[in-house]
Amino acid sequence: MTAWNTSAFGRFARREWGPLFWTVRDALVRDRWRAIPMTIGAVCLTSVFQIVQNTSWGFQPVQNLGSVKAVDPFWLALLRTPLSLFVPALDLPVWGALAQVLLVFGISEICIGWWRTLVIGYVATLAGTTYARIGLALGPDHPLGLPVSDRIVNDTGPSAAVVGLAVYVCWRYRAYLTGALLVLVMIGEVLVKNNLAGKEHLAAIAAVMVLCAVRAKWGPERSRTPLGKGPSQPDTRPE
Repeated sequence: MTAWNTSAFGRFARREWGPLFWTVRDALVRDRWRAIPMTIGAVCLTSVFQIVQNTSWGFQPVQNLGSVKAVDPFWLALLRTPLSLFVPALDLPVWGALAQVLLVFGISEICIGWWRTLVIGYVATLAGTTYARIGLALGPDHPLGLPVSDRIVNDTGPSAAVVGLAVYVCWRYRAYLTGALLVLVMIGEVLVKNNLAGKEHLAAIAAVMVLCAVRAKWGPERSRTPLGKGPSQPDTRPE
């Protein structure tokens, strides 16, 4: 029975994570840190913003460049969004943001390419920013609404982009169970701690799922080969 369980889990693991694992492993073995230059740049930028915003002279400039709040005009939020993704949230440990960027952005950059990673990350982030304004308009009595106090919540950091990218990569590599578990965890987050960040994560997931549906219907046929390195990229190992 134990051998059967081990074998069954092994088949599941190869099916669920095998292509993704070998894609990431082969890229890192072959190119090492050169496989994720955009991700390394994002980690460095996030670190610089963290250092600067914790100085007496740097806090306000960082806020002016990358702080997004629902009370701000939408055009201003759009201008600040590109940098807001790399401004760590003030109430969370910076190592969490750095780890999220390094892990999820790195995997995404290898698997789908740097520009797709940025596009999907920004789509997810903008979905959260847009939802904040819709939620405030709906009001606290609506199931999807937000309290007025969320108007001044500092809405920065990579978490919405990370969640959106994780869902997209799971869909791209057919790791459906992993993607479904991630969605359930985000739903559980909202049920346990009903705050702006949790609901923005769900908005990011919804936006990325729309992208997946559009690509499935009108895009090229999906495979489990990496998109990031062009036609010369070797295929992933067989399952």
